[in-house]
Amino acid sequence: SKAARLYRHVGRSHPGELGFLIDAGDGVRGPPRPGQSPAPSRQASLAELCRRLVAENYAPAAVLINRQHECLYSLGPTDRYLRVAPGLPTHDLLAMARQGMRTKLRSAIEQAGHGVEPVIVAGGRMRQDGRAVSFNIEVRPVSNEGERLLLVCFVETPIHEQLRGRATKPGELSRVAELEQELEAARTELRDAIRNLEISNEEQTAINEETLSVNEEYQSTNEELLTSKEELQSLNEELTALNGQLQETLERQRTTSNDLQNVLYSTDVATLFLDTNLKIRFFTPATKSLFSVIPSDLGRPLADLNSLAADGTLTADARAVLRSHAPIEKEIEAPDGIWFVRRILPYRTQDGGVEGVVITFTNVTERNSTAKALQAAKQQAELATAAKSRFLAAASHDLRQPLQTLALLQGLLAKSAKEARSQELVARLDETLGAMSGMLNTLLDINQIEAGTLRVEKVGFRIDQLLECLRDEFTYHAQAKSLGLRVVSCGLSVESDPRLLEQMIRNLLSNALKYTKRGKVLLGCRRRDGMLSVEVWDTGVGIADEDLHAIFEEYHQIDTAAPEQSRGFGLGLSIVQRLGDLLDHRVRVRSAFGKGSVFAIEVALPPGEIGHHHEHRTETDSEAAGDAVRTGSILVVEDDPEIRKLIELLLEAEGHSVATATDGAGAIELVERGTCRPDLILADYILPRGMDGLAVTAKLRQRLHRALPAIILTGDISTDTLRDIAREDCVQLNKPVKVKELNQVIQRLLSTLQPAIHHPAAHGLAADPSTHAPVIFVVDDDSHVREGIRAVLEEDGRTVEDFASCEEFLEAYRPGGDACLLIDAYLPGMNGLELLRTLKDADYRLPSIMITGNSDVPMAVQAMKTGASDFIEKPIGRSELLASVERALEQSRDASKLTAWRENAAQHVASLTPRQRQVMDLVLAGHPSKNIAADLGVSQRTVENHRASIMKKTGSTSLPALARLALAAASSGTGARSDRDPEDRTL
Repeated sequence: SKAARLYRHVGRSHPGELGFLIDAGDGVRGPPRPGQSPAPSRQASLAELCRRLVAENYAPAAVLINRQHECLYSLGPTDRYLRVAPGLPTHDLLAMARQGMRTKLRSAIEQAGHGVEPVIVAGGRMRQDGRAVSFNIEVRPVSNEGERLLLVCFVETPIHEQLRGRATKPGELSRVAELEQELEAARTELRDAIRNLEISNEEQTAINEETLSVNEEYQSTNEELLTSKEELQSLNEELTALNGQLQETLERQRTTSNDLQNVLYSTDVATLFLDTNLKIRFFTPATKSLFSVIPSDLGRPLADLNSLAADGTLTADARAVLRSHAPIEKEIEAPDGIWFVRRILPYRTQDGGVEGVVITFTNVTERNSTAKALQAAKQQAELATAAKSRFLAAASHDLRQPLQTLALLQGLLAKSAKEARSQELVARLDETLGAMSGMLNTLLDINQIEAGTLRVEKVGFRIDQLLECLRDEFTYHAQAKSLGLRVVSCGLSVESDPRLLEQMIRNLLSNALKYTKRGKVLLGCRRRDGMLSVEVWDTGVGIADEDLHAIFEEYHQIDTAAPEQSRGFGLGLSIVQRLGDLLDHRVRVRSAFGKGSVFAIEVALPPGEIGHHHEHRTETDSEAAGDAVRTGSILVVEDDPEIRKLIELLLEAEGHSVATATDGAGAIELVERGTCRPDLILADYILPRGMDGLAVTAKLRQRLHRALPAIILTGDISTDTLRDIAREDCVQLNKPVKVKELNQVIQRLLSTLQPAIHHPAAHGLAADPSTHAPVIFVVDDDSHVREGIRAVLEEDGRTVEDFASCEEFLEAYRPGGDACLLIDAYLPGMNGLELLRTLKDADYRLPSIMITGNSDVPMAVQAMKTGASDFIEKPIGRSELLASVERALEQSRDASKLTAWRENAAQHVASLTPRQRQVMDLVLAGHPSKNIAADLGVSQRTVENHRASIMKKTGSTSLPALARLALAAASSGTGARSDRDPEDRTL
């Protein structure tokens, strides 16, 4: 038929690839004719029937497996090659393969598993439907969704039977080829089997080794288990013991918790415990007085509580403590006027962690009330003290003015009195003035102690000298009251401040004479326990036991009818007690009411010889030391004309040059006009026109640029005044001051000045030509540097004037005299170089020394070209500074020394080789060794060697010293020239 012929044709050209489904007739059902539309369901069923028939009759048997040889899907007549394996059901392809082809199948699968190409092996022969059929095993690697699979196909190859007889030879040959092919396949299978066997042996060996290792591990594990069993038994015993201890600890914890809870509940301190989220963990019953809190509020946030006090920062402060772990304390007020101190502290655990905060509220209402009352009382006391001080200061000042006039008149009378009777009257006047001054000085002593201006200077001295002085002072007072005064001498020495100890004993003697109506007063010493007890005995009214401690209070006086009671203020014993505290001298008292008293001062005895003795100099002593009397120019600033005139007469009588002014403006005008260049200022503290003595002193010190010594006369005993005078480094003398005391202070202050600066009369700051000491002018904006240079130069006996700027120096400088200038290179405004150029243009031949930074060679070179005679580098050494100043002064005074110095420098420079001079020029120009080596085409080491040789030949210890020497050599004009002219050199 047509269909059969078409099938045979297609089958021969494309076997197994084309199939048609036809009906029972001879016609071929192709595609539908135009206009014909077959039913879709019939089309799908016919397509499925066609695929199934082709797969069942013509497709080879195929199985899809994974890498574990498990069958995933099969197609075609697989029962011809596979069978169900006996035993448990399995999907293993090798287990289901027939016995004859299992080895070939395993070999093909393994080969395909190692590559990507399909593997085809001969499967063998089999009988099918009475005919012999051979087949091949084809294994093709495939991939599905990343999983690697294998498609195993069994492809049949039919064998055609040959005729027998004579025509069998070709068949026999075909059989031989077939057998050879089978033999070759058998060999291949055998090789694969051998290889598989070897692999299996190796795997078996590895498995055996692993088994042995596992066995050993099992044995070790068994031993460990036995050990663990023993340890568990021991641990169980320990846990049993620990459990018992834990039970005991828990019981103690319960007891402690109960105790703490009882303590917290019994206190009246409101306490809140919060966790890290500021939720309530615990609170004491007292907390209810501040918060509306109930037991069910545990666990609620703090913000939910309604505080009865105005405390809006409570939550913020609690968070701050959680962050910083720093406690916060504040005072808060409840609406009913009750005050609490609120403290927030971190809640710390035993390991140092913080797991919340603890807030406590302590009632401090009573404490605050007490503090306010104390503060009010303190303010009232301070106001009363201030009023007292103002009254005392005013009264003291007003009383001391006439006393000062009397004291100065008494001093003049003492010098002019010749007759014995006149001298006796003058002496009595001095004693009266002393008694009046003593009452005022008592007030002053209290204020000095309160101001902290009283200085203690302990020395070793013989106590007998002090006792004799007091005996001479109080003998007249004792005779005036018809009392006996006995002073017992003592040869021992003590260690104390003689002035303050004398004041203590004087107050005790004054009190003893004051409160003794009849009998006597005794002053003597006793030695006890390494101390010397200075004692004052009297037969006075005595002191009751209840008053023994009160007598040392200020303004306290015992109740007595003594007529001299009105002569005191009740401050004597208070001063004694305070001075004893300052000197570390114990003050003791014992008394019998109506019979007398004994006051004692315990003074330490020095351990060895006393190297310094306190001497009370007399006028005879001063006359014997007349050769040591110093005179100077003294500027007196006093608004009282009578006192000013008396002071002028007294000072001129002592040989001083005196200039006077009525106020601060007049004193400053005298100095600015050049009328007076004072060595010492003697000024009253209170002056008219708004400038007191301290302000005048400060202005004059600023104008003269030196710490001018000053004496301030004052009758003001206020604490602030005493403190201000002490702070300004001025000597304070209280009115009325005696002539002898004033002269001693003036001599002491003048002795600290340099001997060659008296009576300067030139205007401005020019050096005095009549004096031999040169003036050293220091210009530097750093006050510490100026003070340091001044200290070094003044210690060497030099006269120094310092300035903070070049403009200030130029304003004050007047040429003339022997002087030297030390100038810093870098200054605000006009710098050091500009100042040197200004001096050079004005033709001021002032030797100048430039102060430069460390190794600032270019600046130093410019300075010397501008006119500086020398330069030194910071930090400035003492010896270097003094040597440079001395060298500059010598060279300015003696030109031959300058020439010799320059010639010596030229000789040193001439000893250098041309290459060394070249290196020196580049070094002093500021070039580093690396750049010099590159410019000269030599190594850096060679440059360093040249530098060392230059320093050694010239004897220089630094680059500034080398620059100084090179400039001096260039200025000499001999022996120092290189290949270029000095003006064209780098320097």
